[in-house]
Amino acid sequence: MNARIVLATRNPGKLREFRALLGSHTELGELDLEQAVIDAATAGCAEIPETGTSFTENSLLKARAVAAETGLPAVADDSGLAVDVLGGAPGIFSARWAGAQASDENNLRLLLEQLADIAPEHRGAAFVCVAALVIPASPGVPAEEFTTTGTLRGRLLPAPQGVGGFGYDPILQPSGQTRSTAELSMEEKNAISHRGEAFAALRPHILEALTR
Repeated sequence: MNARIVLATRNPGKLREFRALLGSHTELGELDLEQAVIDAATAGCAEIPETGTSFTENSLLKARAVAAETGLPAVADDSGLAVDVLGGAPGIFSARWAGAQASDENNLRLLLEQLADIAPEHRGAAFVCVAALVIPASPGVPAEEFTTTGTLRGRLLPAPQGVGGFGYDPILQPSGQTRSTAELSMEEKNAISHRGEAFAALRPHILEALTR
């Protein structure tokens, strides 16, 4: 049994969500996810520049780099907010929309300022996520790569609501919901989120990698 996988992130929110997503599945038995699923910092991996021009390119380059450095299966995702009236921006630049060292609050505030005059009916947006799994080659077994995509449609609120989640969660109200993503429990969010959808599609390959 391999029972070890690296999530190519330094974002504790993403690590918590990923462990929670896997934790509800009995295929893993008594596996301790705190030990089995680690982040890039714990694995001692260097920072990986996101030099791709799409979510898919960025997720694959991160997973490939971590798998090569650790020799372990690596999962990465690249995700962001695509705003309709901004032609899909911030997109791959979501985490640094207000600058390379910007905080979530800085990014969120700038986006709200840019959309201040946009009417509610034109504030459509979606969270988009591409998840990638790279399993390094082993004797007699070639390397494997898988990618999946998830989206969460909704509309942008005029002001933040809720304290859960991270990133732009406080300002996206998912379609059919009366609450922002930041007001949902982790279980509710994982059930409908872009990341939950992408990782759910990737889950069979992740479980196979963990139980080999």
